[in-house]
Amino acid sequence: MTTFLRLLQDADKATALQQICRDFRAGRSTTETFEVDVSVLKEVPGSPFAYWISANVRSVFKRIPPFEAQGRTARAGLQTSDDFRFLRANWETEALREVWVPLAKGGTHSPFYADVFLVVKWAGHGKEIANFCNTKTGEVISYIRNSDFYFRPGLFQTLRAARLAPHLTPPGCIFGDNGTQAFSDSADLLAILCILNSGAADSLHKLLLGRAGFALYRNGTLSRLPTPSPGSEESSRLSEIGRESWLLRRRLDTVNEVSHAFVLPTAIRDRVGDYEPTAIQRKLACLQEEIDEIVFNLYGFNEVDRAAVQASQDAANEDDAEVGDDAEADDDTASGISQTNSLISWAVGVAFGRFDFRLATGERAMPPEPEPFDPLPRKSPGMLPDGAAPFHVHPGILVDDAGHPQDLVSVLEDVLSRVDIPAHGDLRHWLQKDFFTFHLQRYSKSRRKAPIYWPLSTVSGSYTLWMYYPSLTRQTLYTAINDFVEPKLKQVDEDVNALRNKDGARTPDEEKQFEALQTLAQELSDLRDTLQGLAQNYQPNHDDGVQITAAPLWPLFRHKPWQKVLRDTWAKLQKGDYDWAHLAMAYWPDRVRERCKSDKSLAISHGLEELYVEPEMALKKSRGRKKADT
Repeated sequence: MTTFLRLLQDADKATALQQICRDFRAGRSTTETFEVDVSVLKEVPGSPFAYWISANVRSVFKRIPPFEAQGRTARAGLQTSDDFRFLRANWETEALREVWVPLAKGGTHSPFYADVFLVVKWAGHGKEIANFCNTKTGEVISYIRNSDFYFRPGLFQTLRAARLAPHLTPPGCIFGDNGTQAFSDSADLLAILCILNSGAADSLHKLLLGRAGFALYRNGTLSRLPTPSPGSEESSRLSEIGRESWLLRRRLDTVNEVSHAFVLPTAIRDRVGDYEPTAIQRKLACLQEEIDEIVFNLYGFNEVDRAAVQASQDAANEDDAEVGDDAEADDDTASGISQTNSLISWAVGVAFGRFDFRLATGERAMPPEPEPFDPLPRKSPGMLPDGAAPFHVHPGILVDDAGHPQDLVSVLEDVLSRVDIPAHGDLRHWLQKDFFTFHLQRYSKSRRKAPIYWPLSTVSGSYTLWMYYPSLTRQTLYTAINDFVEPKLKQVDEDVNALRNKDGARTPDEEKQFEALQTLAQELSDLRDTLQGLAQNYQPNHDDGVQITAAPLWPLFRHKPWQKVLRDTWAKLQKGDYDWAHLAMAYWPDRVRERCKSDKSLAISHGLEELYVEPEMALKKSRGRKKADT
């Protein structure tokens, strides 16, 4: 027998170790001391150093079949090897659903439910990805793994997490390699979801991982996890709990405006049914307790085993308190998100025709909640339905210009008034100084920055055109010049001339106004000239995504971090790093067409596969015998 000491829960480990040694020498038993025959460690696959678990827990690995049995399996999925090229946020390609399909990949810790916020380019069954090669060696560097399982409902476990806590992936999705997707041939997927979200399954999984805290969760480990098969009564109850947990967690997501579940912002969410996050969390906690009780019984854990599981999880939670994961917490349920800012952001969406204000006024009924296995909707419930009249008609552009019929602030005030919400503070000042920073953060997910409201401004920011990315066309910049900048410049010139004609009769205030108007006239003239220069070759294509599409316009953004991202992107476009983009073809067609001859994936991206020339097979040199010296 070998003696082991366990000090995971002791803050002062040095002092605790000294006390345990004194107790051991005195023959006093402690809960931190374990006498184990090391040969029994082999009973757990991989022989992890799990000296603290009981013989009963070790027997689970013999008594209960692994997950990879009885019609269940766990798989890793697609690896594009160039996510910037092949992935988008779902709001970047809303009009291109035949090309871009939902992709489950990574994300935050989110048991039972998580929105699928990414899409992957899958035209021609992923032909462009399948031919993505290292340009120097010609070797394919993408991996389309387990494609037979694509589009099936499954359970997705994030790769980096503090615990095993998979969520349901609806049908119609591809799954990535940054995590594990689990499947079952039986109809009990929700029951399995509950089992895998239990404390017992998590503790056993951590034994297989060989560590108690934050870890990498891969499909090979999940495949070996003992997974009990509940009887019909337990299976039915677990499926009910799984469905209810999924619905409750989805309900928390209905205030996140980039989610497929979005309905209304937090401040007015209760106008369309109960929405009380605290009560929802309490209910989820009760359901989790019931799950743990059922699953402990299925595994045959006794009270001592259950207490050990709880103690281990408490210690792991303390150790992982400062550990994040691979995505940002950026929804309305996260701390630090202002309800007022989220409300105004929604109102901006209403102004541009993205969201439907009628849900807040009761003029449109709340659609029924979906079921867990329903496909993702093309639009969230809170978005304006196809064919419905928008709150405000616009040409894809609104402007920060008091008195203009397309003045964004005036439209926002009308939206807020329509839903009986007073405009808070200086709305125009917040829009000018703070809104884009907030918007950029809200529309950035999984390291993709994809803002859809673009402020294009004069040098000083005194005049701003707000462009709506989903409405962007080749004519948008010309519309900005002809319908906004030129009329404004004409008005300012008239005001300047009126004050100039006063000459020495101008008051001090008029003198200041005269100087400000002259500056504004010059800035408007520069803005017009810049837009005219850009408009000649600018051919936006939503297939390229937000960052590529906005890159040529980088001089007109005043937000410094975003401007730098776009400036760097534009430099890479000029260099040829993104020749797969439609925008690259618009600016440098000869260069791109030449590259299509030697890069099949690139040729496919531009619909020019006929230009591609297959390389000749290199002849192997014969290795004959050397002639003998004479």
